[in-house]
Amino acid sequence: MSEPPNLSDLLAFYVDAGADEAIGDDPVDRYAAARTPPPEGPPMPSPPPAPAAPKARIGAGGQTDLALGSPGAAAESAREIAAGCRNLDELRAALAAFEGCALRETAMNLVFADGNPEAGLMLVGEAPGVEEDRQGLPFVGASGRLLDRMLAAIGRDRTAAYITNIVPWRPPGNRNPSAEETTACLPFIERHIELVRPKVLVLLGATAAGTLLGRSEGITRLRGRWIDYTRTDPPIAAMPTYHPAYLLRQPGQKRDAWRDFLTIKRALAEPG
Repeated sequence: MSEPPNLSDLLAFYVDAGADEAIGDDPVDRYAAARTPPPEGPPMPSPPPAPAAPKARIGAGGQTDLALGSPGAAAESAREIAAGCRNLDELRAALAAFEGCALRETAMNLVFADGNPEAGLMLVGEAPGVEEDRQGLPFVGASGRLLDRMLAAIGRDRTAAYITNIVPWRPPGNRNPSAEETTACLPFIERHIELVRPKVLVLLGATAAGTLLGRSEGITRLRGRWIDYTRTDPPIAAMPTYHPAYLLRQPGQKRDAWRDFLTIKRALAEPG
């Protein structure tokens, strides 16, 4: 005959398992309750029909609210809005009001540009990071400090360069911007380049190079080559090179980036 259980040990087991509170004086057979059919009652009302998908709305100033629309519609509206911007101030205001990219809902600030638009040198990166989002300026974190040193190596600083990104809002978690996000913002960066009209356009990283040049090759194959940016008339000489954030992870590639910047320096020194 087995010994009766030690009740103090059993109680200690229940306490360790989290059952440390009584909710009734009488035991309840939960399995029996589960087998008992529920009492009949009036039928449950049918759920209301799902609302129709909202359509894009026209907001103040004629701008379309496309946070609710498709990526294609967002890009189409962005192109129309950007084309109507006559200067950089109007372009900044249009981006600040643009609702066709959901990144604006999670970002702290619009990151438009920094530097001198008359410098003749325009650098375009991918998207803002944490520090850029906090300050509202491009390339001010660790990668920005490296970019400043790269510019200094060719005798320039932010008063002699103009810096921006493909996407002006930080993606959550510093992830890469999606194809839909870059497509929605592309008309704005194209108009940005058209308004600045730099002598040399430097594309920092694969996203900037692939998006603006329409090329599918990786940045390792594209970097160091002059490729015409043809969305302006006349075309602009563009140089893809490594993004500073990549160089921080792969310092062995700094030598190639240094060669690229020397080539850029020579091009800027040429007349015309």
